[in-house]
Amino acid sequence: MTTTEISDAMSRAVDYLSDHRSEAKYTDSAATAVLEDRLRVTVTGPDDSKLTTDMPKSIGGRGESPSPGWFLRAAQASCLASLIGMEAARAGVVLTRVEVVVDSESDDYGILGMDDSVPAGPLRSKARIRIEAEAPTDLSALVDTADRHCPVTDAVRRAVPWAIELVGSAR
Repeated sequence: MTTTEISDAMSRAVDYLSDHRSEAKYTDSAATAVLEDRLRVTVTGPDDSKLTTDMPKSIGGRGESPSPGWFLRAAQASCLASLIGMEAARAGVVLTRVEVVVDSESDDYGILGMDDSVPAGPLRSKARIRIEAEAPTDLSALVDTADRHCPVTDAVRRAVPWAIELVGSAR
């Protein structure tokens, strides 16, 4: 899709939702995870899309697929790269390169339950962005706007309400 096609698609979506506010809020597609062998998990999503996660050998997995934490970083990186592309299209900026690298720092005391004061998830994460455009423009402002509207980085940054419902469990 060209910059113009992306911008046009976004404009159509904005126009439609401006006239149909009630359709802007919806339930996202579910992800169904099934523990299969040791710590390998197959996740199925919309249209029977699948991905597989595994945990490192050091904690009992086989290390044959990326960990769920890596997929979180992949989601952050790919979502931010997509939003940068969308914001560039909206601004009429032709990008020649966008590369987003997300890393994080974790403490295994948390995930292994060795110290309840240590978070199980990342202690911090960071994105390094390489971005280039055909013509001079304020790429920093474009990235800031993209980051503010990126749903994945928003979910990581903000405490999204979380609930667990146990169904059909045996005692």
